[in-house]
Amino acid sequence: MVDVFNRELKAERKFFSYLLFLSFFPQLVAGPIVTAKSFLPQIRRPFSFVRIPILFAVFLILLGLFKKMVLADHLGETSDFVFLRPQEVSTKSLWVGMFAYSMQIYCDFSGYTDIAQGTALLFGFRLPENFRMPYLASGFSEFWTRWHISLSQWLKKYIYFSLGGNRIGTLFTYRNLFLVMAIGGLWHGASWNFVIWGSCHGILLIIERWSSQHFVDLSFFWLRPIRIFGTFILVSLLWVFFRSPNFATALCYLQGLFSKKEGFSLPYTYEMNFLYCFLVIAIGHIWGSFYFKDNKQLLVGFKKWENSLEKTLFFGVLASISLILIVLFSADSKPFVYFVF
Repeated sequence: MVDVFNRELKAERKFFSYLLFLSFFPQLVAGPIVTAKSFLPQIRRPFSFVRIPILFAVFLILLGLFKKMVLADHLGETSDFVFLRPQEVSTKSLWVGMFAYSMQIYCDFSGYTDIAQGTALLFGFRLPENFRMPYLASGFSEFWTRWHISLSQWLKKYIYFSLGGNRIGTLFTYRNLFLVMAIGGLWHGASWNFVIWGSCHGILLIIERWSSQHFVDLSFFWLRPIRIFGTFILVSLLWVFFRSPNFATALCYLQGLFSKKEGFSLPYTYEMNFLYCFLVIAIGHIWGSFYFKDNKQLLVGFKKWENSLEKTLFFGVLASISLILIVLFSADSKPFVYFVF
């Protein structure tokens, strides 16, 4: 309605096209957020099976299943064990559980997005990219260009710009950053934990913006790994508010992180699963930063494979083996994290 009012989009006259936009099932439950401006034009164009990148769609679905069933669900066992009893476990286990949840929510949510994108492609629709290796971000503004990209763009366009963006002045810019992130936190649920989580991200964005304006640029190449590490640590700490059922539990968890305390240790199996998953995710981020920076780059490669019958058959064999391995190494099934929002 806002886009039509601003004349960025013509009103949809076909009622069933409008219904399809509202009820398109792959992204309906947990995103990515799809705007009418990106989806309705795809309905109007002629449909052709020839244009469907089937190999790429199957790859995305398999990648999403791997992220969810193998990585996220194993990490979920570790994080659940710790977050259910933060006052009883040791400081070391609290740190492991925090990092486990940080990676769990990424694999879980980005895995769902991959499955949704692949399923939509099989129907001839392209959904927007929603994650771009977020834990390689070297700052919070960069993090929000890599994490839940569709939500970040939605908040920026419909709230940040509507409040004036950075056009009014410095203080109003800081106010707008804080309000947008606080509202983004509240969007996840009516809980003070979500408001605190979003507000803290807003404060960190303000600090980052202020420091970049008043101090020497710190974007030297040799400092980037340090900034990536620092961003990851702070983002993970804020996930404690996101995961904890209430403020008291979150506070107890954070106190345990920064005070040496004895308690239960994680079972050996959970610790090893955490290390394996951490290693896989780290390798995936590093490898992806060099070779697969976005889905368009991957799509070009898969289109070349589709032109060769031998490569297509080889991909079919690899996909079958991959699906079997995913099932064999999967953990106990857990619901998607973002299904509750």
